[in-house]
Amino acid sequence: MPRDVPASSREFLERLHARSEGLPRRLRDCADYLAANHDRIAVSTVAEIARGAGVPPSAVMRFAKAMGFAGYSDLQRLFRAALANPRPDYESRLRALREAGAGSPSALLAEFVDSGRRSLGSLAGSIDPRSLDMAVSRLARAGTIHLIGLRRSFPVASYLAYTFEKMAIAAQLHAEVGRLSGIAAVRAGDAVLAVTFSPYAPETVAFAEAARDRGAAVVAITDPGLSPMRRLDATPLVVDEVDFGAFRPLAATMTLAITLAVAIGAVRGT
Repeated sequence: MPRDVPASSREFLERLHARSEGLPRRLRDCADYLAANHDRIAVSTVAEIARGAGVPPSAVMRFAKAMGFAGYSDLQRLFRAALANPRPDYESRLRALREAGAGSPSALLAEFVDSGRRSLGSLAGSIDPRSLDMAVSRLARAGTIHLIGLRRSFPVASYLAYTFEKMAIAAQLHAEVGRLSGIAAVRAGDAVLAVTFSPYAPETVAFAEAARDRGAAVVAITDPGLSPMRRLDATPLVVDEVDFGAFRPLAATMTLAITLAVAIGAVRGT
């Protein structure tokens, strides 16, 4: 019988998320390590992955087979293929747009409006109503809401900080200025709203993990991939943004952000 081999790195990560809980302990250790460090697969040996996961090399080989591969080399080949076609830099993205004839401002506007429309159209389907209710409840009960979203997620976190300030809701924006996380400000009874999309900002994940260990509730706005936020017992709010020319607007994410802010304000009576 032919193997059911994942066709892409993303398909592998989705399978990893779906199957990890049912794996034996050592294979689950492999799954947890690779979920948080999947960028290492293309460049690491079996021994290096085993050392990172704290398991014997044989467990890494068994894990690869449990995921549908003949061995670790086949798994590594899948990620090396993805590495050979990385997400283009901004200069390459702009050049591709010009070559596609989308150079006029009006044409670009129409394309980005369409991307935003499709992102918004999928938002209601990607958000689990129960998770949304739980997220609002956790954030509304918090003593202080700690906001973190770095790189392209920063506009979302900073907008929420502005909105909560206007609502007189205690909130703190963490921007890693000077490489200072501000984690010492997090107390038990607080909540963290973390925003991160692939490739996930490790600083955001580390902050959320440290906050959870300090007794704070964690809510995550993230994408449908194998987000490392899922292993933190975070309440997930999944957003699937549609891009255009490898540029990804934040139309759906910002809509979700204002929904959260208004819902939290309504619960708190501000």
